Amino acid sequence: MKLRIERDVLAEAVAWAARSLPTRPSQAVLAGLVLSATGDTLVLSAYDHEVSARAEIEAAVEVEGTVVVSGRLLSDITRNLPSALVTLALDGTRVDVTCGRASFTLPTMSINDYPVLPQMPGFSGSVPSSVFAQAVAQVQVAAGRDESLPAFTGIRIEIAGETVTMAATDRYRLAVREYLWTPETPGFEAQALVPARTLADVAKGLTGSDTVHIALTNVGVGEGLMGLESGGRRTTTRLLDGEFPGFRKLLPQEPTSIVYVDTEELLGAVNRVALVAEKHQPVRIRVTRDEIELTAGGDEAHATELLDGGLDGEPIEISFNPQFLAEGLGALRAPVTRMSCTTSAKPAIFTGVAERGAPANTEYQYLLMPVRLAG
Repeated sequence: MKLRIERDVLAEAVAWAARSLPTRPSQAVLAGLVLSATGDTLVLSAYDHEVSARAEIEAAVEVEGTVVVSGRLLSDITRNLPSALVTLALDGTRVDVTCGRASFTLPTMSINDYPVLPQMPGFSGSVPSSVFAQAVAQVQVAAGRDESLPAFTGIRIEIAGETVTMAATDRYRLAVREYLWTPETPGFEAQALVPARTLADVAKGLTGSDTVHIALTNVGVGEGLMGLESGGRRTTTRLLDGEFPGFRKLLPQEPTSIVYVDTEELLGAVNRVALVAEKHQPVRIRVTRDEIELTAGGDEAHATELLDGGLDGEPIEISFNPQFLAEGLGALRAPVTRMSCTTSAKPAIFTGVAERGAPANTEYQYLLMPVRLAG
């Protein structure tokens, strides 16, 4: 194998494919990245029996061939190469990487020991890549990280015709996002539970093209698979088993207090007062007709900040985990936050709106359980 390729093109493709490599591979070869050069194309692929990634880029191929090299090492090298043409050449059991006056030699791994990548299922529909990336990022913040509860580490995807609903929860908060897509078959319906971390990593790298094509196969039957393709990049991931909790019944409520506040101002205030909050200490929010007061800390260190805001309904005092609150506010991506509450002991629902007094925007909803107030 021998080829030449632009440094930036190679580095970007290698970095994207290497993101799916396992940190603790069950076999040494699974830490490798497969480089296959044919015609005028270089294909980079990775697979660990759970997630596969495949990137296809143009290259000036002189000698066709396929090799396996350490993916993370190749990613580190290509990211730090000078801006010049890169030459990759197989020399026996090693690959020479040359760029300008820099050169590296990498050992190869056995291609015979590398597993065959799963086939991309037929596409179920498509969605603008920017919409997909934003939706995944917004719900992923609420996904659990406890691997002993796998159902809570996933993003629930429900498709009904032209509407896609994504949801994630760690039992203390819930994020739900709805958006429109274009199904391949009218009236298409499906439900799937996809690993949140995998989906979030992949979505970030699929914004180079306008559209993401989505494929679902064997959903609910044995080993289900989800595939994503955009701009010459493809990935597949196995679906999670387990029952995702019914989340829709948690969202409807008749709020007795609706608070409007500038999102950036509230997020900044939360981050500031949380500096004195010790582990597991909440941020307390007290809302009156005239102002919003945030407090945190105890006898040793204490912080207070006042904000302007609007209130419809009854004054309320409620406390939240500052990290969970900040992550939810950051996911709203709207100039004004609308916080809907019933009592200090029941969940609040955060939505983003364009201005104070606007009705709730149910496209994205972030539900957060309060921390019980002392006394």
